Amino acid sequence: MNRVAVVTGAARGIGRATVNRLAEDGWQIVAVDSCADDPAVPYPMASRSELSSLVEAWPGQVRDVVADVRDADSLRGAVAIAQQEFGQIDAAVAAAAVIAGGKPLWETDDSDWDALFETGVRGVANLARAVIPAMLNEDEPRTGRFVALASAAGHRGLWHLAAYNAAKHAVVGLIRGLATDLRGTGVSAVAVSPGSTDTPMLAASAALYELDDINEFAQHQLVERILDPAEVATVVGWLCSAESSAITGTVVHADGGFTA
Repeated sequence: MNRVAVVTGAARGIGRATVNRLAEDGWQIVAVDSCADDPAVPYPMASRSELSSLVEAWPGQVRDVVADVRDADSLRGAVAIAQQEFGQIDAAVAAAAVIAGGKPLWETDDSDWDALFETGVRGVANLARAVIPAMLNEDEPRTGRFVALASAAGHRGLWHLAAYNAAKHAVVGLIRGLATDLRGTGVSAVAVSPGSTDTPMLAASAALYELDDINEFAQHQLVERILDPAEVATVVGWLCSAESSAITGTVVHADGGFTA
């Protein structure tokens, strides 16, 4: 059966792992990433070559689109490409996010706050506004899935990352509201909250804390190790499937026991 997904933040990290997971399961994917550095973010963003390598790995299954989730028109364009090239959209995964901060809230710059909310919250809303109408246009019974990456930070306070905490709480709230709006349609909305996962964002978080090794974060997780992005992507992939029909308007904690 033909299944099609749109994934943002696709060039690396959990977004990339999700593209790989879905492709392994036979999905066709429009992989979206901005592939451009942000002066408000203190580390390099994913490159164009990282995004295009997904197409090389999955020829015929993955279509790469350079688009910034902060730009609603760009995301509508990505959705249009998915419909034109693959015929439908069955799932959307909002994985694009950044990390910034490293100071108490009262010393946090507006640029840090804006970077976190524009990409991590507005970007989720922009994807939903672009893709949900396409899902609702499908014939009943519908099985559309909208999955947003939140974080354990959406459930626990983190030292010197209050703005990031607030952004991830906002993602959880957005998903609860979206799921309620989707009541009875057959389309679901779910958040996934990972714990500390081996991604460039975690390395950037370690730098904010002046840590030499990301493995120092493992002490917060009951599994006593850093998660692999593929572990989180497996959860996301299942939530994209029709088999996840009982789950909507809630959070799935793929956090290695961080919030136990």
